[in-house]
Amino acid sequence: MLLRVINLLSCSSAGPWRASLIPATRTMTDLSLTVDVETPQDALAIERLHERIFGPGRFARTAYRIREGRDHVLDLSFTARVGTLLVGSVWLTPIRIGETAALMLGPLTVEPAFRGRGIAKILIERSLDEARGQGHRLVVLVGDEPYYARSGFRRVPKGQVTMPGPVDPARLLVAELVEGAFENVKGPVRPEWEPASSSGS
Repeated sequence: MLLRVINLLSCSSAGPWRASLIPATRTMTDLSLTVDVETPQDALAIERLHERIFGPGRFARTAYRIREGRDHVLDLSFTARVGTLLVGSVWLTPIRIGETAALMLGPLTVEPAFRGRGIAKILIERSLDEARGQGHRLVVLVGDEPYYARSGFRRVPKGQVTMPGPVDPARLLVAELVEGAFENVKGPVRPEWEPASSSGS
C-alpha cells in the first residue's frame, strides 16, 4: 500500500499532532497518523521496534553508549501511530558538550513499511519544536547531513566537538534552537549525568 502524509495539523504544543495518511489510489480507506508525547506505557513497543530495526548491534554504537544510564526525556520524545499501531519513535536525551547543556536526538525509528511518507520528519520537527518551547538551545545527532539538513541540522566543524567513541566526523550534526547558540561551544560530548574530568585527576 502506497501512502503519503497530508494536512498536518498542530493542536497545542503538548497535545497530539494528527495527519491524514491517504493511499495512492482513491478507492482505498484513509488512515490516521497521530504523533504524541511518549508515555511509560509505550516502552515495550518502542523497545521491540528498536530490536527489529537496529538489532543487538545498537548496544555497541557510540551514541547508544552516551545515552546508556540516562533516561531520555519523555515530554521531549514522541511516538507516531497509524491507527493504534506504533510505527515510529524519536528520543531526546540530555547531554553536555564541554560544559554546555544540549540534547541528543535519537534513535529515530520508523517501521520500514511506513518509510518515505514523511513520518520521520514530522517526529523530528515535533521534538525540536517542543525542545525549543521548553528553553533548550542545542540538539546534536549522528546521521546523514543531506537528510537532516531539511530539519535545520548542519555538520559540526571538524575538531570542535568530540565523541567518546568512533564516529565519522562528517555525520556529527548540530541544530541551533536559538540563533547563535553553537557559537564558542566546544569540547567532548558526555552524558548529562557524568561529571567533567578535573584537570588534576
